Amino acid sequence: MLDTLTFLLQKLFLLAHIKLSSLLPPPGKECGDPPLTRRCDRDEPPAQPAGAPQKFQRGDLLEVPRTLFIHFGIYLGDNRVAHLIPDILPVVTADSRQIQEMVTNKRLVLGVLAKRASIRVDSVEDFAYGSGILLNAMDRAVGRSPLSGEEVARRAERLVGAVSYSLLWNNCEHFVTFCRYGTAQSLQTDKFCEWLKSLIQDQRNIVLTALLGLLSMVCLGISSCTALPTLLIPFTLWMCS
Repeated sequence: MLDTLTFLLQKLFLLAHIKLSSLLPPPGKECGDPPLTRRCDRDEPPAQPAGAPQKFQRGDLLEVPRTLFIHFGIYLGDNRVAHLIPDILPVVTADSRQIQEMVTNKRLVLGVLAKRASIRVDSVEDFAYGSGILLNAMDRAVGRSPLSGEEVARRAERLVGAVSYSLLWNNCEHFVTFCRYGTAQSLQTDKFCEWLKSLIQDQRNIVLTALLGLLSMVCLGISSCTALPTLLIPFTLWMCS
């Protein structure tokens, strides 16, 4: 039962954050699909242009703002960034040259659905993909002192490789917060769970769910496939509210 609820929450989280427009390349890009990342609504300093000279230190936490999302990585030095990104390709091929190519949207979405990801090292340019970069902006939001830069980078390097992926419990933000602060945390996941909690507590949604269930019974007929969800889902929401 817990696995089923977790699966439903993950799919709801995916639908809440991915729109059709995010599957299209940004203006000025012709062929390759840019990686999708997730966005967190919080105060942020202006992003540094991707083409501007960067003065990153080993262990810095980098954020790449997108139209809808934000992606996170750890700077390792020598123009290299370690970051966790969903990717289906390692599941279907062992060709290291193909795997090392930039992860496209199609690879990313399939990786999310298959719960497969990689912690990989890319250049700053590939990580940013033309977007501006925020430097250590999460330090204020987390409210926890970061570890030393060398320890942060070493943690990231030790974790490079294939990992399981979860939108709620193991995403790119969990990776960077574990490396930099010692505890895996996702502020965006926390915010989503708070939104979901308020949604469940709103009893108007319970009534709406019950009405939709009754409507489906009228349209589809009374059967175990329609009657059970019609009764069980509103009851569960009511007990949780």
